[in-house]
Amino acid sequence: MILAQVIKSTGSWYLTKSSDGQIIQCRIVGKFRMDNLKLTNPVAVGDMVYIEMENETQGIIKEILPRKNYVVRQSPRKKHYVHFLASNIDQAILIATIIEPNIKPGFIDRFLIMTETYSIPVFIVFNKSDLYTEEELNIYNELKKIYTLIGYHVLLVSSKTGEGLTELKDILKDKTSLISGQSGVGKTSLINALDANLELKTQEISEFSGKGQHTTTFAEMFDLKIGGKIIDTPGIKTLGFNHLEIMDVAHNFKEFFNLSTDCKFANCTHRSEPRCAVKSALDDGQISPLRYQNYIQIIDDIENQNYWEINDDI
Repeated sequence: MILAQVIKSTGSWYLTKSSDGQIIQCRIVGKFRMDNLKLTNPVAVGDMVYIEMENETQGIIKEILPRKNYVVRQSPRKKHYVHFLASNIDQAILIATIIEPNIKPGFIDRFLIMTETYSIPVFIVFNKSDLYTEEELNIYNELKKIYTLIGYHVLLVSSKTGEGLTELKDILKDKTSLISGQSGVGKTSLINALDANLELKTQEISEFSGKGQHTTTFAEMFDLKIGGKIIDTPGIKTLGFNHLEIMDVAHNFKEFFNLSTDCKFANCTHRSEPRCAVKSALDDGQISPLRYQNYIQIIDDIENQNYWEINDDI
């Protein structure tokens, strides 16, 4: 059998790359299960797999090697299923913008829930700085303060002017990085600015809605000429967490988790419980009201089994 890495997922077929560089189109036979999760796509880009060849060009994925980590999201079509974004990554790069499209800060916190489970480092990259007026820069600086204080690296870039690209290249060099973001944030243009050899297809913001349109259809891995790999993923328009419990969310807001040892109750949800250390820290200005508001919205959505739609509100 051949050891290879999955570099593209189309839902029914998978492209893999062997150690000697051979590209093999593969399918799966039977079912692969994982942690009792209901999966829409049991094989992830980034997976290391063993392949049995069917003929000279096609193979069957027979075995998935243990993953060091993975990132999943709730399926936008099947409420109680999850969808693999990637596996075996070193870090995640979350691309956001303040305008075109307008940011919804809740999106950042929802994305971080997907990565905190495995303590995957996340770099929050605000693109399109060339469009920012003083108002947008003030919003950026406030968000940078919030997320820097809890341990995230925040960067301002522009694929058009080149601002911040040198630092971003240094972050990506020799790492396997998941690249994700809200639809329309300029993710594909930014990737092309980082490595012009890739020549990925881009698409403009919809003039009718002012929102992003999907350019990337499937997750795909690319080699960078500076060293390292990126996994490009489709722009995200919904993020729900019906597959999680409330305490899963509480544990993955890391500054809340650090404070929770001082809560009166071990299973404190940080809402109306007495002697809640998180609520006390909120009252004292030690944690961000924005983060707390997003936390409450997420656990309310879980209780009510709601999807969360990204719109243009800030």
